[in-house]
Amino acid sequence: MSIEIYRDAWGIPHLRAGSARELARAQGRVTARDRAWQLEVERHRAQGTSAAFLGAGALSWDTLARRARLDDTARRCFGALERRDPETAEWVRVYVDGVNEELAGAAAPEFARTGLAPGRWEPWTPLGVWLATHILFAGFPAKLWRDEAIRHLGPDAVGLLAADGPGTSGSNGWLVAGARTTTGHAVLAGDPHRYIEDPGVYQQIRLACPEFDVVGLAVPGVPGIAHFGHTGTVAWSITNAMADYQDLYRERLRRTGAGVEALGPDGVWHRATRHTETIEVAGEAPVGIEVIETGRGPVIAGGPEGLDEGVPPEGERPGFPGTPVALALRHPPRVTEDLGFSALLPLLRARRTADVDRAFDLWAEPVNVVQAADTEGGLLHRVAGRVPVRAQVNRLRPVPAWVSGHEWQGWHDTPRAGLTDGIAVMANQRGPATPLGVEFAPPHRANRITALLAEKERWSAADMPLIHMDTHLGSAQPLLDHIEALDGLSPEAMTVRETLLCWDRRMAANSGEAALYAAVRSAVVRRLAAHPAFAALADPPAYPDVLLPWLGLVPRVAFALEHLLRAEELYGIDRAGIVRAAVEDVAAEPPRGSWGDTHRLAPWQALPHRDRDVPALSGDHDCVLCTSAVPGLTDLAARGPAARYVWDLARREDSLWVVPLGASGVPGSPHHRDQLPLWLEGDLVPVVTDWQHLTKED
Repeated sequence: MSIEIYRDAWGIPHLRAGSARELARAQGRVTARDRAWQLEVERHRAQGTSAAFLGAGALSWDTLARRARLDDTARRCFGALERRDPETAEWVRVYVDGVNEELAGAAAPEFARTGLAPGRWEPWTPLGVWLATHILFAGFPAKLWRDEAIRHLGPDAVGLLAADGPGTSGSNGWLVAGARTTTGHAVLAGDPHRYIEDPGVYQQIRLACPEFDVVGLAVPGVPGIAHFGHTGTVAWSITNAMADYQDLYRERLRRTGAGVEALGPDGVWHRATRHTETIEVAGEAPVGIEVIETGRGPVIAGGPEGLDEGVPPEGERPGFPGTPVALALRHPPRVTEDLGFSALLPLLRARRTADVDRAFDLWAEPVNVVQAADTEGGLLHRVAGRVPVRAQVNRLRPVPAWVSGHEWQGWHDTPRAGLTDGIAVMANQRGPATPLGVEFAPPHRANRITALLAEKERWSAADMPLIHMDTHLGSAQPLLDHIEALDGLSPEAMTVRETLLCWDRRMAANSGEAALYAAVRSAVVRRLAAHPAFAALADPPAYPDVLLPWLGLVPRVAFALEHLLRAEELYGIDRAGIVRAAVEDVAAEPPRGSWGDTHRLAPWQALPHRDRDVPALSGDHDCVLCTSAVPGLTDLAARGPAARYVWDLARREDSLWVVPLGASGVPGSPHHRDQLPLWLEGDLVPVVTDWQHLTKED
């Protein structure tokens, strides 16, 4: 069979070929056709070469990518894949061949704007894209924040200022067993929460050959369907497990005549690898960087002279008070030379949950909670991925490389869980992955989904969008309790108080009460962050810019607000006075209009288009409809559901899905943003499985 490419009414590609190998080539071709600019941006980000056409704004990322040795790690992982699993390695190669065949003639308008010509993908490029996409997914920079909080406020600050997810990743996912559905077969539903990007981070696609026929959400630049898929007889989905599997080591380095040495836990200086690289920057002079790797891992910040721009040393470094240090990153793929790509083909070939289970035994990163169901009643709820066994303090903060006791000691077994009353709900809360992590999402989203599912005995696939779009804000109670306790307010502030106490706690775009609550919340956050008790955390240390989002005081206070308001004592801060002042502030200058007037979608674009509409959004960080703003900083939402899906195990053609924009990444294409109105309203696109209802592409 020759390669055949079909499209449905939404431009979603359906690919059919005579073998898995031919299908991989077709997937590479159609992805390059639909997402050429996106693929090139991701390739350059993985290589650390994006500043050459995006300018100085991309320099900090490129520096991290180079110093963390992402491209070299991808090469090593692909070399190991060739040795361990030659079939998958060849499958990846053929996908890359398809990308290169189509990419050479790509004419996306962004190429003309930047003067960039499409380059050539290497066999390991998909692994580099995967690694670059997920290197910050586990939030290792949060260890730098905890380190600063402990240093200035003591160990109790870890719990008080826990962000419960730094706003980089998350998901809702729920599994309803057949006993709780109208068809007697299971339903899987959910939505991954990521930065909303244009083009989107997920690609709706169908891959069919004699071995398998799978619909799902692919990651552009990576073959197969990793995270969310339906083979007809089994379906699977994932949420972020919030596991901690990356470590930061403080390194003591010194220069010698032969290069650079690092002090090990054995008290001996060991040779570190070192070389220099040059990063090209559009419109500016090239920047030279030093790339160093110790026995722990690549040095991502600092060097023998200390951390960049003089981050102050700490007295906790035994035997070396006041000695400059650097930071090295240790993460599983660099250690094992395995990114888990051997799971991808078995997932496509899966027929039952047992097959999915075996495939996820091969998973590496990111560490996820997997849910799956099949047409025979099989169910799966487990953690998948690789988490090292090591000292508890390694999870909390950077640890000294020259002190023993911080080495990795093997790998954790991945926990498993069951269902309760026929359902399993995961929304990044503490659950089966609790032994593997430090900070988890508050339980509000999970509790709300569970409560909604309890309202009916039987659910259908068509019912699920009602849950996707729920806007009840479970985290509002602590602030409302403080507001209720206020007295002696001005008449205007009393009106604010009474309005909020009568509010239904729904963050609907058309709600003036939601806008009022958000305004008071932001005022409280700003006042708390400005308190002298937190002054030492107001100006983050001079770590690389790409890590600073995890170190900003205002976002940290915003996402930890529940803890801060509920704590018995908070560093002597008069929280009642702060809430009172915030209510008076808002009463003096109340928001004009509704929540959606300021809570708007702000997708990330490598090259921003100034003529884009900015649609109003419902939802908030702790709603099931998780559209995350940063209270105290902005009401704009850069994060939200990067896709929504409903997998029906009774009839795959009754499954549903949607992405925030559209199937095409080409501006001006009829399918570039045609799903946006549906996504905003909570509507989903039917999954088409009948080839007769598709249009064949020339």
